[in-house]
Amino acid sequence: MRVIAKSTLKKFWEQPGYGDARGALESWHEEAVKASWTSPQAVKNQYGSASLCANNRVVFNVGGNKYRLVVEMQYRAGIAWVKFIGTHAQYDRIDVETVNDY
Repeated sequence: MRVIAKSTLKKFWEQPGYGDARGALESWHEEAVKASWTSPQAVKNQYGSASLCANNRVVFNVGGNKYRLVVEMQYRAGIAWVKFIGTHAQYDRIDVETVNDY
């Protein structure tokens, strides 16, 4: 998959208080780049705890479930577009189907 964009993930972990997310986000990125997710089921097969949402959105639990990563999947194009990364409390304040923070 082509991940748009690693810089978004980096921008998050470089913020004060979120440095602990770096390892988990880098690992997710490495796995996503190597993946060939052609359907929501393909994502679930690799990440059983991922939540499939409307508008081709997938929510990944990252960093021991401390953070939430919202990605819009464009399966035919092979693109995983990062739309949101934040804590559970921050995630609770967004609409996963429309968030476009990055």
